[in-house]
Amino acid sequence: MKYTSQSVALPYFIAAIGLFVGQIVFGLAMGLQYVVGDFLFPEIPFNVARMVHTNLLIVWLLFGFMGAAYYLIPEEAETELYSPKLALLMFWIFLVAGAATILGYLFVDYATLAEMTGNNILATMGREFLEQPLLTKIGIVIVALAFLFNISMTMLKGRKTVISIVMLLGLWGLAIFFLFSFYNPGNLVKDKFYWWWVVHLWVEGVWELIMAAMLAFVLIKVTGVDREVIEKWLYVIITLALVSGLIGTGHHYFWIGTPGYWQWWGSIFSALEPIPFFAMTVFAFNMVNRRRREHPNKAAVLWALGTGVMAFLGAGVWGFLHTLAPVNFYTHGSQITAAHGHMAFYGAYVMVVLTMISYAMPLMRGRAANSQRAQVAEMWSFWLMTISMVFIVLFLTAAGILQVWLQRVSDTPMPFMQVQDQIALFYWMRLWAGVVFAVGLVTYVASFFIKGESKPLITP
Repeated sequence: MKYTSQSVALPYFIAAIGLFVGQIVFGLAMGLQYVVGDFLFPEIPFNVARMVHTNLLIVWLLFGFMGAAYYLIPEEAETELYSPKLALLMFWIFLVAGAATILGYLFVDYATLAEMTGNNILATMGREFLEQPLLTKIGIVIVALAFLFNISMTMLKGRKTVISIVMLLGLWGLAIFFLFSFYNPGNLVKDKFYWWWVVHLWVEGVWELIMAAMLAFVLIKVTGVDREVIEKWLYVIITLALVSGLIGTGHHYFWIGTPGYWQWWGSIFSALEPIPFFAMTVFAFNMVNRRRREHPNKAAVLWALGTGVMAFLGAGVWGFLHTLAPVNFYTHGSQITAAHGHMAFYGAYVMVVLTMISYAMPLMRGRAANSQRAQVAEMWSFWLMTISMVFIVLFLTAAGILQVWLQRVSDTPMPFMQVQDQIALFYWMRLWAGVVFAVGLVTYVASFFIKGESKPLITP
């Protein structure tokens, strides 16, 4: 760690991991509710567990992105953070607001929560992934603006690099597109049209810029490859991501009442979306193969390589499986969608945040890398989480194929709930794979507490 203000990232990373654990706990609860329908009912019904599971995912990834920016930007700008105190203040505001929102979901009836938090003044609640109360959404905007002000001012007073510019562009895009969560038109088609401007343009647009910048930063540090080489790759990746991702929003417009031309636009540009993820995979392996030094943090290198591979499989391959309009006609809203969502989020965003934490956390604790024993545990956690996620996705894919056949393609289609009984075996297998994932996550957390001899930090 070169600058003392980079230590601001530490609480953000700790909060991110803590919320990640919470997300997986609720994921396991939901997995059990799929096969034991009255589990935790009526205390935590399925719709509440799902809301908490997805909201925790979004919030902990945002904590991870912010922590990464607070670590990365000062080092790239070669100057201290503009205001560490503002960063810590926003951390506590965001954490308290996030915790209060989750508690609200769990202990207050959703309609009552909406009434308590001003939804009658500006109706923004009740939409998937954007269930947050109006007060929480306003709080997110305030935190985001303060955060962007802080890192933008840091960049303005220091060195400007391609990595920091791409990171900042992605973070500003994240904040700007979130503003559409406040727009809730009465027309359902218009509502879904602009709803995707948050959901899709986040995860298949500006988040990809953040991911690429974080991956490039870590690869520069662990490989010693010339910055110019990595920056050229970064330009190519973000161009492909933006061109395919922005117009690729059309694959969500197939069946919501929009004009028919979106089926062509959505299909063609969605077919291009795997390309930037494939480029990212080639980029990561190419940089590691060309490395000029053996970095002591082997675990961070493993996470970086895994990010490229799993992002390509989840966001690229599994996205392409059901993104063409003639195929999506049968598969949309099925378990195939859930399979794609799980591997895409894990491969692209969960893994890149864990890559950044794996690289930066030892440095913030005064060492070049964790001890050998700690890294072995962390690499075990990598394989446990990654392999179990592959199985989760394979089981969901099998469930989805059977679901589509029995419910939508067959000459004698079966009712929804009868189909769910037919594919329950896959849900059980998915649940056990989820338990293994949880073991991997516990192993990851435990690896930070394993003591042993570690290489001292040498400040250049």
